[in-house]
Amino acid sequence: MADVQAFSKSNFDAEVLQATEPVLVDFWAPWCGPCRMVGPVVEAIAERFAGKAKVGKVNVDDEGELAAKYGIRSIPSLILFKSGEPANRLVGAQSEDELAKLVESAL
Repeated sequence: MADVQAFSKSNFDAEVLQATEPVLVDFWAPWCGPCRMVGPVVEAIAERFAGKAKVGKVNVDDEGELAAKYGIRSIPSLILFKSGEPANRLVGAQSEDELAKLVESAL
């Protein structure tokens, strides 16, 4: 089973910005209903793209500075990073197919 990593201020540079593979980052919060709905979809994407892309989550309650840096105004917000830069973004609960298309666009 592929891991969905927890990204924080302490590991974001190394795990996301310096990653050689595309990275899908789910900005979420535990109290957010749509975030909980998209959680299993994000896990499925991590499994589906294991070895090709990295998948992780940022808890906006704990990591407000990261959320502010990337202009997160609504959650869930999913940002695809490629070569250390935000390449694409989706806001709101998404289907597995939509997230797969997003990740495939960066491969």
